[in-house]
Order: sequence, then structure tokens, then C-alpha cells
Amino acid sequence: MTAPAGAVQLPAAKDVRDMLTGLVGKPVTVAPGDPVTPAPDRPVSVAVYVDPHMNVNALCLMDLGASAYTGSALALLPPGGAQDAVEEDGELSGMQVEALHEVVNVLSALFNTPGAPHSKLHRLYAPGEEVPGDLAGMLAAFNRVDLAIEVPTYGKGALSLVIP
Repeated sequence: MTAPAGAVQLPAAKDVRDMLTGLVGKPVTVAPGDPVTPAPDRPVSVAVYVDPHMNVNALCLMDLGASAYTGSALALLPPGGAQDAVEEDGELSGMQVEALHEVVNVLSALFNTPGAPHSKLHRLYAPGEEVPGDLAGMLAAFNRVDLAIEVPTYGKGALSLVIP
């Protein structure tokens, strides 16, 4: 896929797999998946990336599973605690949110390709946190890659990368 010069491009699934595998130190499985969409009964995390002029140039959405399992694996938190957050609590602990912040911060490198404006993490909306209306409207953009991921010993989740 060829994008206009100077535009942020979506990463390939292999690049996402390589990044997550290197980040959590486990062979993360990545495959095509369903779009991650927020719903009242399905909280998602939303990472907002901006260019040097503070324009939103990319978004990363993770369902509760992907949020809990990637963050917990990075912080070496026990898999049982991450699974409890997903299956029983329906929310992340403060430590899991902190670790997820580091995960999505590192994922900004996926958008920093030669010729594209520099992308940096502007804000992470944790699962269940209200996303402003202007950002919520960007979440359904069609320029996206939707992936199913599995972090060994932790569990499965879904991740969508969106170029608004």
C-alpha cells in the first residue's frame, strides 16, 4: 500500500507482532481480527497519538483483554491477576494502567516511518474512561488494521490501529 508522501501509514501485522514480542519478551501471536469498538458493556483503551503540531494522526484501541495482558506481561504481573481484571473486575488496576501506558507509548514507534510526521503518545484513555466526542468520532475510521492477539500464559485480546 502506498500512502501520500508525509502521511502516517498503518503498520503491517508482522511489525505489530515483532514490536509486541520484543516488548513483553514472549512470542505474541497476531492475526487478522475484528474491529475494536467501544460499547458500554465492552470497555476499551484508546491511545491518542499526535504530530508535532498536536494534530491527532493515529489511534490505538485495545479491548480489555489486550489492555490487561500486554500491560501485565510487560510489568511481569501475574497472569492470574490480569485474567481476574478481564473476567471478574471488568477494569484494570492502577499498576496495570501504568504498564499499559508504557505499552502504547512504545507502540508509537510503529507510526514513525521515514517521511511521515513524528507521532508521539498524547494521552491514554484507560478502559472505561470517557473518550471526548471528537475522538470518539475518529474511532470508526476506515483506514485501520484490526488484529487478534494472544500473549502466551496471559490470554487473548483485540487491537485496532486507526489513522483518522
